[in-house]
Amino acid sequence: MKRKLITAGLGIAVILLLAILEYTGIIWHNEWFARQYEVKGLDVSHHQGKIDWRKVKEEKEYDFVYIKATEGKDFVDDRFRYNWNEAKRQGIMVGAYHFFSMRSSGEKQALHFIRIVPKEKDSLPPVIDVEIHLGHNRERVKKELRTMATRLRQHYDKQPILYVTYDTYNTYIRGDFQDCRIWIRDILKPPSLDERSWSLWQYSNRGRVDGIPTYVDINAFYGDINAFRREMAR
Repeated sequence: MKRKLITAGLGIAVILLLAILEYTGIIWHNEWFARQYEVKGLDVSHHQGKIDWRKVKEEKEYDFVYIKATEGKDFVDDRFRYNWNEAKRQGIMVGAYHFFSMRSSGEKQALHFIRIVPKEKDSLPPVIDVEIHLGHNRERVKKELRTMATRLRQHYDKQPILYVTYDTYNTYIRGDFQDCRIWIRDILKPPSLDERSWSLWQYSNRGRVDGIPTYVDINAFYGDINAFRREMAR
């Protein structure tokens, strides 16, 4: 009986230790599933504070970074310009993302993004982050989102990527926006959509990267580096 209690206690201690290590980002179970993908990248905003991009580059693990630029029709991330310039200076491929809102039209949001994010041939396609409330009128969301995606495509000559959760994908995106690639968030397991494939997978929100003072999101691309360069050029 005593041996069983000791064994049970050790088992609980191990589980608690693993839970603590995962919560603090020292380990992350999705890393096991993501190891098959050679192209990895980060996404950052002002929440990460001042990033030392030289140290990030020295890790030699991350090929790209998506940087928050704008939100709605007037918000600008105050770290965008610094992150964009410094990441590029270190030779990291950069792209910008916009946090979509239903408080303003897709047209106004597109114009706001265009004012802030430079058009550069070697930058990654723009991303529209669709994490809105699920109670909006579906057709109205699709109309405004389509307007924004079209305007960004016309300006940057690259088809925007849609960042989604399962909830927003199933509510607003599924069965539509076939020209837009999908960036899916799933920090629990490998992503599983319907018949549609994904291009980017955010598999961790507890990344620990030298040069970044807080947790950071880590992402994987479905193919190799050559496929990444080809796909991100269109």
